Amino acid sequence: MTRTARELLETAAERLAPDPHANRLLPLIARGAARPATLAALAAEERDVIASDRRAFRHLAERCRDQPACADFFTALAEAEAVAQDRLGAYAAACQEAKPAGYEPMAECQGYAAYVAWLALNGEPADVALALSVNFATWGDYCARIALALRHCYGFSDEACAFFDLFAEPSPDLDRKAGAAIQEALDADRLNEERAHRYGRLLQSHETGFWHALWELDGKG
Repeated sequence: MTRTARELLETAAERLAPDPHANRLLPLIARGAARPATLAALAAEERDVIASDRRAFRHLAERCRDQPACADFFTALAEAEAVAQDRLGAYAAACQEAKPAGYEPMAECQGYAAYVAWLALNGEPADVALALSVNFATWGDYCARIALALRHCYGFSDEACAFFDLFAEPSPDLDRKAGAAIQEALDADRLNEERAHRYGRLLQSHETGFWHALWELDGKG
C-alpha cells in the first residue's frame, strides 16, 4: 500500500524524537536559573542562525522550482525567518545589558545552520522538507517553554518574547505546505525516506549541540 505524506511525517516524528533530557539548558531557563549573559548569548547565536537559514531556504526554493509545492514550502520558511529576524531584535534589546563584551559565535551553536546550508546545496529538497518538519516540532516545544519562563521568571515583556512566541504554536498552514511538498515528492517518486531520516537525525544532533554549548557557557559564569 502506498504511504501518505501524513504517515511519513508521523513515522519520522516517532523515529527522530529527541531524548527528553538532551537540552540541558532548558531546565535552567524554565526555573529562572540561567544567567542573563547566557540569554544574551542565545540572542547573538540566533541572529546568525536565522540569517543563514533564510538564505538556505531561499536556495532550496530555487532548486525545486519544478516542484511547486516544495518551492512553496521553502518560500514560506524563508518568509518566516524574515519575521523571526525582526522579532529577535526586541529579545536582543531586552538582553543588551547582559551581553558579554566581545562575544563571538560558538562553532557548536553554528553547526546547525552550517548543516542546513549543506542540505541546501546537497540534499534532495523533498527529503530535506521531511527532516526539517520533524526538527521544527522539537524547536517549537523549546520555544514555548522558553517564552513562558522569560515572562514568569525573568520579567520579559510580550514584545521581548515575540520571537519565541512565533515558533511556540503549531502552524497549520506550514504543516499543510509540508504535507503537500512531501506528497508531491511521493507522487513523483522523488523522496527517499531513509535519507530523510538521516538528515533529520543529524539536524537533531546539531540542535542538541547548540543548546549544550550554551549550557556549558552558562556553567562558566
